[in-house]
Amino acid sequence: MPDAAPRALSYVDALREAAAQEMERDPRVFVMGLDVDDHKGIQGSTKGLVDRFGPERVFTTPLSEDAMTGVAIGAAQAGLRPIHVHIRMDFLMLCMNQLVNIAAKSRYMYGGQVKVPMVVRAMIGKSWGQGAQHSQGLHAMFMHVPGIKVLAPSNAHDAKGCLIAAIRDDNPVLMVEHRLLYPLIAEVPEAPYAARLGEARVLRKGTDITLLGISAMVPECLRAAELLREIGIDAEVIDPISLVPFDRAALAASVRKTGRLLAVDSAWTMCGASAEVAAMAAEDAPGVRIARLGFAPTTCPTAPSLEHAFYPNPAVIAARAHVLVRPDAKTWRPSPEAERSVTGLNFKGPF
Repeated sequence: MPDAAPRALSYVDALREAAAQEMERDPRVFVMGLDVDDHKGIQGSTKGLVDRFGPERVFTTPLSEDAMTGVAIGAAQAGLRPIHVHIRMDFLMLCMNQLVNIAAKSRYMYGGQVKVPMVVRAMIGKSWGQGAQHSQGLHAMFMHVPGIKVLAPSNAHDAKGCLIAAIRDDNPVLMVEHRLLYPLIAEVPEAPYAARLGEARVLRKGTDITLLGISAMVPECLRAAELLREIGIDAEVIDPISLVPFDRAALAASVRKTGRLLAVDSAWTMCGASAEVAAMAAEDAPGVRIARLGFAPTTCPTAPSLEHAFYPNPAVIAARAHVLVRPDAKTWRPSPEAERSVTGLNFKGPF
């Protein structure tokens, strides 16, 4: 960890700083993707990079995800370190063969003689009624494939550390970035630092139930823990940070202590990341009570009223946790006043 004092930085600014510092350190690093050189710079995450490093290292690409991913893979195999920005994770469906059959497998198929040090950045989650084809959290698809690392930082501090670690890694790495996390502020050291992949963090210690959130569900679980505290339930909150590799030991230690787990994902539950978390907990801590939450089992709506029912929120998380802890108690849900009291809480990452 660097000695420099942390500063307040947004998630999106932390991403940009990480890319700029690695491009300054290593001339092999470059950024490609649709509109990465636009004046808005992918919500600000690539803003100014083309002015600083030039169009040969920061350039836009055609709407041809399959071909452009092939370019990124080829560049990585040739010794460069591309950061390929796909904007929305939905667009990764257009280059699945390249990612799953080429990028993920090349190092194994060639006995370690070929490396594919590429980073794929992709946004998930709602923002302004993104609807069916711009909101999907499909990270579980990539968790299923050996050879691809999957990171889902929930705060600016970990966003910087994860992106730097991903750029320096000799394997393809998928950065899962929830749109609603972009403006959130955390304390971020100015000096470069790489996160240790596969190490989870306990953000809140508790004894009654483990809440494990993925991506934007981490702050939602922290808000739910505040609601549960008001009725005497002490929730522990875990941020896995890295989905592949996953810190199975940290999960096991927590659920053995609390005896209950609620895994909350920014995606659907069927065959999802939350299902894998639940399976690991069941194997490592037999007898633990387990539940999952995620998207409603339907295509994402665009209307805000329907979005509210589609995505998990602190009240829903707290109510489900209450059932796990007190299965024989009367049905409980936080009051509207309590819900509003935690909605605006700004959680500042791990510190």
